[in-house]
Amino acid sequence: MEVFLRVADAGSFSAAARRLQLTPSAVAKLIARLEERLGTQLFVRSTRNLKLTREGHAYYQDASRILEDINTLEARLAHDSATPRGLIRVNATIPFGNHVLVPVLGGFLEKHPEVSIDLSLTDDVIDILGERADIAIRSGTLRDSRLLARKLGVSRRVIIATPSYLERFGCPQSPADLENHNCLNFNFRRAQDQWALNHTGNDDPGARTGNLQVNNGETMRQLALAGVGIGRLARFHVGPDIEQGRLHPLLEDTVEPEFEQIHAVFVGQRQMPLRMRVFLDYLAKNISLA
Repeated sequence: MEVFLRVADAGSFSAAARRLQLTPSAVAKLIARLEERLGTQLFVRSTRNLKLTREGHAYYQDASRILEDINTLEARLAHDSATPRGLIRVNATIPFGNHVLVPVLGGFLEKHPEVSIDLSLTDDVIDILGERADIAIRSGTLRDSRLLARKLGVSRRVIIATPSYLERFGCPQSPADLENHNCLNFNFRRAQDQWALNHTGNDDPGARTGNLQVNNGETMRQLALAGVGIGRLARFHVGPDIEQGRLHPLLEDTVEPEFEQIHAVFVGQRQMPLRMRVFLDYLAKNISLA
């Protein structure tokens, strides 16, 4: 199309060839190939110049518009590649979303005002493709080989209970003592469904379950705060409760620390959109998992 427009504007193959830095014969072959593909003659050739046929005039108008649209699109994409913009659909667990992600989103959006976030919080493990999420934040072992991942940090899991619960039922001194306590658990599939703790210098004496299971960490936290039982949650989830004395950490000197890696996972792309790249960079730099 571009060669055709140059020929039509110049009125000759040779003049168009000079502007395109091609040979006149190459330009003539391209026009002939175009006419053959379209099945119509675009130029009336004479010894002095070229004139457009009626079909050539129609093609000129449409080709001009199409090339202008292409140039506009390329200019817009080039601008987008320099300025983060557009929608990012993010999925995260309820505790991570409320305690880690939400506090930093305002700063990110202020820094990148042309980006918008669609945030969904659930403790269920979602199918990124099925849920139409761009980024999902997950803890623990990654299983889906179709996804790429970026590590955001490491979180420690802690065993906690309220001071009032410990006054009523006693403070466990070893993992074995937990068999006499109500250990809250989750009802969704996890890499480790039951409590299995590594006692320092000894084998784990057994898994523990209680009489109550929940489907998200925030509910477990609320039950622990209500004195219903002992919970095991990420440190970032209950850190403020521990600092303010509402919850007490247990067995820290007798149980080996348990850590989980936190990853942002996403579908592999040849070139990640700038808005997603700057978002992941911002999270890696600004979130706190302490």
